Amino acid sequence: MRLLLMSDTHLPKRAKALPGQLLAELPHADVVFHAGDWVDTATLDLLEAHCRRLIGVYGNNDGPDLRARLPEVAYAELAGLRFGVVHETGAAQGREARCAARFPDLDVLVFGHSHIPWDTTAPNGLRLLNPGSPTDRRRQPHRTYMTATVADARLTDVELRRLPSAR
Repeated sequence: MRLLLMSDTHLPKRAKALPGQLLAELPHADVVFHAGDWVDTATLDLLEAHCRRLIGVYGNNDGPDLRARLPEVAYAELAGLRFGVVHETGAAQGREARCAARFPDLDVLVFGHSHIPWDTTAPNGLRLLNPGSPTDRRRQPHRTYMTATVADARLTDVELRRLPSAR
């Protein structure tokens, strides 16, 4: 099962549209995760229309329209792995321990907010993934998203994908 992970799209404030490279990945993904800060409902509508399965949450910049349609935390079991999605996880220091305590029954936690890609594993085995942002690199060298594969209760092929500079 192929996964596509994104967060912090901030449309139309940070960009006018999702990058073409990211949109081209949608037909190849069995499940798309969005870890919040959509900002507009048009992006949610677009992904709902073009994704086989979309798992998303609202973020701190999402207004009442998005909060009415999305949860603060989402959960899914995929091919034997227990996933969670949340927008904010707090400061980088102590993140693994904090998330392991908050989400003791998960195998993978997808999160956003910082726009900083993150891939670590907590001592209890919880994998933490932040795909960065495909539209707003902030202090990062590139705009990013992630892809991964899940099968037989194993997460493999986790790859941070860099997007070309916005024009």
